[in-house]
Amino acid sequence: MPWPHPAVPSPALALPGWCPLSPTGARTTQLLVEPPWRPAVTWDQVTLTCQGLGTASATTWYKDGQRWGQKGRNHVTVTESGTYTCYRPGTGHSPSVTILNDWLALQVPVRELLEGDTVTLRCRGWQNNTVTSVSFYRKETKLEGSRDGTELSLHPLQLSHSGNYSCKGLVGSWVLHESAPVTMTVHARLKLQVSARELLEGETVTLRCLRWQNNPVTGVRFYHGDKEVGRPLNGTELSLSPLQQNHSGRYSCRGRVDSGVSLWAKSAPVTVTVHVPVANATITPGPLAHQVHPGDNVTLRCPVQVGSAPVTFAWLHNGQEVARGPLLELRDIDVGHSGTYQCVATNQLGQDGHRVFRALSPELELEVTPGSPWVTVAAGVGGALLFLLLLVGVIVAWHWWHRVDARKHQERAPPEPLAPSVEDPQVTYMELQWQPWEPRDIYDNLHQKL
Repeated sequence: MPWPHPAVPSPALALPGWCPLSPTGARTTQLLVEPPWRPAVTWDQVTLTCQGLGTASATTWYKDGQRWGQKGRNHVTVTESGTYTCYRPGTGHSPSVTILNDWLALQVPVRELLEGDTVTLRCRGWQNNTVTSVSFYRKETKLEGSRDGTELSLHPLQLSHSGNYSCKGLVGSWVLHESAPVTMTVHARLKLQVSARELLEGETVTLRCLRWQNNPVTGVRFYHGDKEVGRPLNGTELSLSPLQQNHSGRYSCRGRVDSGVSLWAKSAPVTVTVHVPVANATITPGPLAHQVHPGDNVTLRCPVQVGSAPVTFAWLHNGQEVARGPLLELRDIDVGHSGTYQCVATNQLGQDGHRVFRALSPELELEVTPGSPWVTVAAGVGGALLFLLLLVGVIVAWHWWHRVDARKHQERAPPEPLAPSVEDPQVTYMELQWQPWEPRDIYDNLHQKL
């Protein structure tokens, strides 16, 4: 017989004979466990049954991520520890099931745990060896009230009982062991259902108080926070209309359910948020240039950030309505189009035409610059040319004055000797004879120059 392996976390298992629906309404592949305890243990000779669309011959089994066993069997008996899944072509892979082979295992029933139920946790030793000095824990807190030494009964279950549980005890050889933690989730017998869409001021929303698996519930009451908010219209539904911002908050329902004994149950709270639509005016083409010229074409747009049809739009120019619709197109504009623009978005719902909201966009200032843009550009170019001409005139006048002044200065100065020719050797000598050089220097210098 193999020795125990290290414990691994055990996922939630499917209920025997129960195959839940996916969010889209399609059936999913489920892996059922017998005996109906989780985590399963090897010494119980666990039987796994694969349920899903298609025939049993299409079933494929996997152990620790690898294909395992022969294809075509919808149930198998497991005697080895590991993680098991099955596959059906029509519904895909099942959730995984872990089989343990540990010295100590804490087990809880494989079924949905609901408020008001009774559940028994049991602490078991490897190969059903005797376990003594058993203690049960929720997270790090030791629990009291174990029964028969190896079992703990919780009754009635409450939502606060959800959490991780484990046990410690002496197995056979008087060595203290601790089980792997098991997650236990307690579901509310009642659930409050609210539309998932965004809720706007003035709309109508219906709150539904449903019992687990749609079983009957009576005496339903609805609460906004801790305050009761009226009786339901048809026993299990409450209508809020028209919605206001103060309707936002946390809602819950309470009712009487019959499960052997009559008891009251309360749903988990659900948050309801009522939005106020916001309108926003923009100008195109972009980027946002609020200065435009006569003759330009400008389009103003008014999107609603939060809203639902039907939404009507009106445009105000300096506070006066000038057009309707989400777009305001200004063609061949002139100075008279200058001013502030603002759009008003209004949503009307219901047969009575009740106004849901009236959202105002920020004011948009539009300035139309008088004059043609080409005239403006031409004027600018003419000024630049004039400046260049003046600059050239100043430069020419300065050069002319400088030449005249130089000519007058030459006429007043004494004549200067003519510059000698470079090719005459006497000239070179006459230049040198004035210098106090030694003869050898003269000859050397003459030799260099020649």
